Amino acid sequence: MRVAVAGGTGLVGGHVVQELTAAGHEPVVLARSRGVDLVTGAGLDTAMAGVEAVVDVSNLDTTRARTAIAFFESAGRRLLDAGARVGVRHHVVLSIVGLERVGLGYYQGKLRQEQVVAQAGAGGGAVPWTVLRATQFHEFPLQVLDRVPGPLAVVPRMRTQPVAAREVARHLVELVLGPPRGMAPELAGPRVEELVDMTRRLLRARGQHRLLLPVKMPGRAGTAMVEGGNLPTGSAGPRGGQTFDAWLAEHAGQEQKEVRGE
Repeated sequence: MRVAVAGGTGLVGGHVVQELTAAGHEPVVLARSRGVDLVTGAGLDTAMAGVEAVVDVSNLDTTRARTAIAFFESAGRRLLDAGARVGVRHHVVLSIVGLERVGLGYYQGKLRQEQVVAQAGAGGGAVPWTVLRATQFHEFPLQVLDRVPGPLAVVPRMRTQPVAAREVARHLVELVLGPPRGMAPELAGPRVEELVDMTRRLLRARGQHRLLLPVKMPGRAGTAMVEGGNLPTGSAGPRGGQTFDAWLAEHAGQEQKEVRGE
């Protein structure tokens, strides 16, 4: 089956492409580097020819609500419209656990993306859909550190239940190959962690000496992050198997091999 992967060059998207290929399907990467712009629609119809299903893991780097909402609404509508034109039978979107409870600017964009998908799925010529909300990935503290390089590491106080990105990708592929489910059960990792502790362990594993400064994000969002607003509700959803410590050991080993040129 020919499956479009919006954001297929990113962290999760790359794993989705690998999982689809391993399962004998044909992934079609939708990304600007491949000549497809989801916001303007340039190159989209050509790339979507013959596509039967879509996995949307598109992303942008912003904390501003207005920017995030504009991107996810525009990209989401164009992707859904293009899918409807070619008869896509299943549209799967990756989202985030705790959008309404935490309410960060980026989260507001993802919430709008969910709304666009649900509204399109309820109209005439609807594309059947599934939304998977997942917790933060094991790579999250790495992204926090790399966002602001230097001797000081400013880390938000936050409780999370991190999951391996490749396990998220595997679950997305299982979903897209199955029947549409609407809002799927939330996906999380095997263990609740504190982001500050995760970052401290990451620094130690990388042999980096940076002053770690925990900070509480302002307002209700910061309170929600500290009190577990990013954690899944209930225990009914699927859980990943790889712990953060197992991922960290694997990641550190890979970095050491790269340093040795292996």
